[in-house]
Amino acid sequence: MERLIFHVDVNSAFLSWEAVRHLAHTGEDLRLIPSAIGGDPQKRTGIILAKSIPAKKMGVVTGEPISMALRKCPGLVLAKPDFHLYQQNSHAFTDICRQYAPVVEKFSIDECFLDMTGTGLLYPDPVKIAHEIKDRIREALGFTVNIGIGENKLLAKMASDFEKPDRVHTLFKREIPEKLWPLPVGDLFLTGKATVEKLQKINIYTVGELAKMELTSLQGLLGQKHGASLYARARGEDDSPVLAEPEEAKGYSISTTLEEDVTEAVEANRILLALADSVATRMRADGAQTACIAVTIRANDFKNHSHQLTLSDPTDGTMEIYTHACRLFAALWDKNTPLRLLGISLTQLSKKDDGQMTFFTNPKREREEKLDKTVDGIRARFGSGAVVRGAVYKTPIDVGRKYKARLENKE
Repeated sequence: MERLIFHVDVNSAFLSWEAVRHLAHTGEDLRLIPSAIGGDPQKRTGIILAKSIPAKKMGVVTGEPISMALRKCPGLVLAKPDFHLYQQNSHAFTDICRQYAPVVEKFSIDECFLDMTGTGLLYPDPVKIAHEIKDRIREALGFTVNIGIGENKLLAKMASDFEKPDRVHTLFKREIPEKLWPLPVGDLFLTGKATVEKLQKINIYTVGELAKMELTSLQGLLGQKHGASLYARARGEDDSPVLAEPEEAKGYSISTTLEEDVTEAVEANRILLALADSVATRMRADGAQTACIAVTIRANDFKNHSHQLTLSDPTDGTMEIYTHACRLFAALWDKNTPLRLLGISLTQLSKKDDGQMTFFTNPKREREEKLDKTVDGIRARFGSGAVVRGAVYKTPIDVGRKYKARLENKE
């Protein structure tokens, strides 16, 4: 049976979700004015996480410092990130999708795949039912989505990135030469800047030119595994299944690009505490613990440097992770180089209840576990900002978290 996959992608998710709430309270639609999500609107610090189309026309770009965005667009309306709101809306639109598809895979907070294979008797016209899903989300929830349709996940995702917003597009295998191959090679899913630069040096500028290369030549340029993967994507080949349940996390990570250079260890440690607090909270929510902690830094040379430590006893404690992170950072940083980025990653995961019982308890760890559990409970009920650790509160630098490291940074 020929597969049929939908990819549903919320248009400008963070901004759209905030706009729906803002519209209900003020009557003003943030999507129609220069506006953005990011940082602290009062302090004007942090980075831009999402922006409206009018803000984009003023030159505002995702990932830039808010101070820079305000110079480009002095009248920019800013809203603070609200991840609880985002999760609510994410659940709401995927719940609608589940009413149409037998299998739904949550791909990220604002994307999901629907496996519509075998639903031909119920929905003879895939495009028509995609429009119904799209319109129902808009009417029920107030925001728009794009839906891409194809025979596999790759084609469906590529199709959803065509003209936006509030659109349905197809990219079937027979349409690949017409719709996929004319695209710039950088538009191909999972094709990074470094790969694009290597391809352009050998005069490969479009997906079609890439698809027509000799596989061995591409592997010689990019390596056997990467070359084979890129070659398959350029030809629209993908056999990955739509997964009803998400794969178990292999790791958790978080990083922040700093508004101002950090030159003092005490300031860096405060930021590390904020990062450790966030990433440990997410890990605990999944019932996991880590046996490997890594710290990453980036200086003005834009090169990342990292150290990691393997623990003999896995942990999920915020302060224990933070303490190890500070030690790794101290060994990594030369104290003379201004820092532009700090990050923490947790790997070698295990389930919290998988550890062996011991008769020799650690009173300090028990106290910290009780504290973490209490803090997690308060945040779950009243929001992530309800409790802030004192050392974090003192720092003037906003710990703006990058998108993939912000919410679902499971690797």
